[in-house]
Parts: sequence; structure tokens; C-alpha cells
Amino acid sequence: MPAQPKEITEKILATLGFPATVTEQKIGADLMLDVKTEESGRLIGRQGQTLADLQYIVNRIVFQQDQSAPKVMIDVGGYRSQALEALVKKAQEAAEKVKRWGDAVEMEPLNAFDRRIVHQALKDDPDIETHSVEVDGTDKKVLLLRPKKR
Repeated sequence: MPAQPKEITEKILATLGFPATVTEQKIGADLMLDVKTEESGRLIGRQGQTLADLQYIVNRIVFQQDQSAPKVMIDVGGYRSQALEALVKKAQEAAEKVKRWGDAVEMEPLNAFDRRIVHQALKDDPDIETHSVEVDGTDKKVLLLRPKKR
């Protein structure tokens, strides 16, 4: 049986006591679930942590049911979209510094989802390569941007 990310998300939200409507939209190979709720602040959490945790749980359930299912992104009130735009802009600015100075640039520690966004945003840049490096004592990693070796 194929996974139903929208229904899974609706069930989790209802169980947690969040009255919400969920709409889905394909974005490339991924699936974006847009959640509308009166309690968006509580669902987003401090620095988006609750939203990130919800997204992680939904993806784990979906992947358990169907390993070929698309990656699920969850947005609440446009929070994720704005945060992703800012992250991509920050990555592009870091890439410009690498090109200008020729030195490696280290971005702040990021979770796996955010690192994937940066890797995707810079993958087609012929002058930049990205590498994830562990940060001791955390589950996060920093991204190193360096000039591509030729």
C-alpha cells in the first residue's frame, strides 16, 4: 500500500489537538504539505524545531510504508518557505565569498534537511563544492564550501 503523507499528517495533528487543514503540492520529486491552523506559532515551535520534528516523524512513517515515496516537506503559514529562501540566499552569499577569496567558508550548524537544501542549491555551481562536517557533541553538522578542485 502506498504511503499517504497528507492523511498521516492530518491524523498526527488531530491526535495532538491541532485543528488544521492540509493541502499538498508536488515540488519536483518532493511533496510539500501546507498546514493551515489557528495555532501556527505552537506548531512551528522555537526556531522551527516543532515543525522540523513533525516533518521528521511524517517522513519516517511514510518511508516505513513505502521506501520509494517522495520526501515530504511540511510548511505552516509560509514559515518554511521564508526560512528556505533565507537559507538559500545565505548559501549563495557564502559561495560568492569562496569565489572572491578562494578560501573555504563554514556555515553555521544545520540539521539534515537544511544541509540537503544547501547542497541542492549549490550542486550546479561549477566553482563550488560542499561538504558536511560533524560538530562534536551535537546531532548537527556544518557545511564547508570550498573552491572546486580542477
